[in-house]
Amino acid sequence: MVNEIRAVAEGLGGEPVLGRSLRTETDLQAAIREGFPQKVLKEVAQSAGITLGELAASLDLSARSLQRRRKEGRLARFESDRVYRLVRIVALAKRYLGDDRAAIRWLKCSNRALGGQIPARRDRY
Repeated sequence: MVNEIRAVAEGLGGEPVLGRSLRTETDLQAAIREGFPQKVLKEVAQSAGITLGELAASLDLSARSLQRRRKEGRLARFESDRVYRLVRIVALAKRYLGDDRAAIRWLKCSNRALGGQIPARRDRY
């Protein structure tokens, strides 16, 4: 679990972007409740190999909502939870597939084991 939290923290941009360290499940839950800084969106898009538009769709948010967050500075609690879930899927895919490119390809393509669904789509988590 500690390695998973570390991988999630890295996918979110780490302490420089989050403004805090995430070492435990409690740290992670507190950060989600407060709302992640909007800067994590760029880090997540880069980590997942997707555009901000794809990220918005993956989080079931409009691009306009993401733009508003830039002005407000923080994501809402539910948005932070969605971002966490996506980052966790990306981190697990990278861990188990062993290669960033393979993981990103797996995340973006339909998967027969998932009934033809795309793993990075919002309805998957």
